[in-house]
Amino acid sequence: MKTDDLLVLLAAGAGPVDTRLPVRRFRWALVMATLAGIVVMAASLGVRPTLGRDTGLPMFWFKELFCLALAAIGLVAALRIARPGATRLAWPMALLAALLVVMGAAAGFQLWAAPAQDRLGVWLGLSWNQCPFNIVVLSAPFFIALIWGMKQLAPTRLRLAGAIAGFGSGAMGALVYSLHCPELTAPFIVTWYVLGMLVSTGLGALLGPRLLRW
Repeated sequence: MKTDDLLVLLAAGAGPVDTRLPVRRFRWALVMATLAGIVVMAASLGVRPTLGRDTGLPMFWFKELFCLALAAIGLVAALRIARPGATRLAWPMALLAALLVVMGAAAGFQLWAAPAQDRLGVWLGLSWNQCPFNIVVLSAPFFIALIWGMKQLAPTRLRLAGAIAGFGSGAMGALVYSLHCPELTAPFIVTWYVLGMLVSTGLGALLGPRLLRW
């Protein structure tokens, strides 16, 4: 049988391909991961009792929007890098750098404005030694979902894709963790929250080439 005849035979009866199916699966995986992350957080750490009161504080929303923005950047970058040959990451990376600069400036100003004897407490808070670890743990459901979703789109730059999946999952883990964490200072958030995200990013870079291989 000639090659052309074989191709015609294989294509016979084939219908149109739903190109958006992998993206829809990606979204559903993230929804399920979000539910799992909230359940794990509530069961293991608990939602902080002052959450209702804290929603009236500007710094609460500053923290939530910061985590949400980083998560959105990570997820957009994950969708982009998950496609074969994808290289268009300039604007997500520029936006990420801008957000970190803004948060860093806010942290620096808050430290400068605090009395000298209070600056260490503003930076360390009460949970600096638990925060990064908890974020990494809570990022696990999101990392599993992102890796599964990215494999549906067949990425080719596996280490970078793994790192971006790790960052996106770390940011989502931080967003879920913020419902438990009582810390509301910019120096704490820009240090210990971001550290948790960076650890997730490093783990993603290490695991990406193995988990995303196809």
